[in-house]
Amino acid sequence: MQVRRLVYSDLPAVLAIERRAFETPWSLAMFVLELSKPAGICLAISDRDGLTGYLVCSRYADVWHLMNIAVMPEQRRRGIARCLLERLFDEAGPNARYTLEVRTSNHGAIAMYEQLGFRRAGHRRRYYHDNGEDALIMWLEAPQAVEA
Repeated sequence: MQVRRLVYSDLPAVLAIERRAFETPWSLAMFVLELSKPAGICLAISDRDGLTGYLVCSRYADVWHLMNIAVMPEQRRRGIARCLLERLFDEAGPNARYTLEVRTSNHGAIAMYEQLGFRRAGHRRRYYHDNGEDALIMWLEAPQAVEA
């Protein structure tokens, strides 16, 4: 597996994964906008067969907001998302703070985030427009302190 910065030429593969991973996928314009932000960190992970996952994280003031992370459905539960997040932590630096929203029904993702040190911080009622599902808000302060 190779982790690298996401580039515009990756977007066709990203969109293919996005459409398989989510009921309401991001548009091409949304990915282009995030890639164009100079303070963002957008990562891709690939194997010999091509792109298997990606991560999009934006910086707002002194907080990194994990906007999107996805892995090809048949590649899940193999540590790919964790690998992307660990690279994000390396690139953002040791004092970085992170937040994210995740569907309350996504127990696998919630468990992974908690293993990485994220803590539950609240809910956003009816956050997801496709089915009105609530989002769990999670925060992580200085991930290196959790790893020690």
